[in-house]
Amino acid sequence: MTISVLVCDDQALIRTGFATIIDAQPDLEIVGECGDGRAAVDLAHRLRPDVVVMDVRMPGGDGIEATRRLAGAGVADPVTVLVVTTFNLDEYVYEALRAGASGFLLKDAPPAHLLNGIRTVASGGALLDPEVTRRLVGRYAARIRPPEGRGPTDVLTPRELEVLRLIADGLSNREIAVALQVSPETVKTFVSRILTKLGLRDRVQAVVYAYRTGLVT
Repeated sequence: MTISVLVCDDQALIRTGFATIIDAQPDLEIVGECGDGRAAVDLAHRLRPDVVVMDVRMPGGDGIEATRRLAGAGVADPVTVLVVTTFNLDEYVYEALRAGASGFLLKDAPPAHLLNGIRTVASGGALLDPEVTRRLVGRYAARIRPPEGRGPTDVLTPRELEVLRLIADGLSNREIAVALQVSPETVKTFVSRILTKLGLRDRVQAVVYAYRTGLVT
């Protein structure tokens, strides 16, 4: 199956570089390019790509608002968004994750990381760099008012809470399995139950939720 990709970045050189790397892969295909958030939304609605590779800060409509319109809460037919950014744009990345992005990469990451990231989010996974994720969410979660209603301790079992804390620490399913001495398949079942019970889409939202509710700090 070929994964269709839309690249949105206001820097033509980066856009072209991404497109060249992606199109060279037999399982990936560039279906469009654009340079601002408004164009990204229009093209995504028209082309329906499997993944939008989205810059965060752009003139003429930024990537955060575009992500919210494509993948945010309440969107009837959401599009998967992979955000790309630099280290000095932490706040923008955090807001993009809250807006519904399935993950993020740094622009100076090796090409293999970009390709792996596209494949990961296209298959329904979430792409998180553990160190950066903890720094981002830990830094900005205090600004976000905890959601109203029942918290995680009212909904999840003790074991599910333990798994959620490990997810928030950036651990993969395999790493969680080792930590808890269970099989990866068992962890996958726990993760699915956690997302369903909390009404979350993916691991990115689970991380943000854990910090917002004070489960981890």
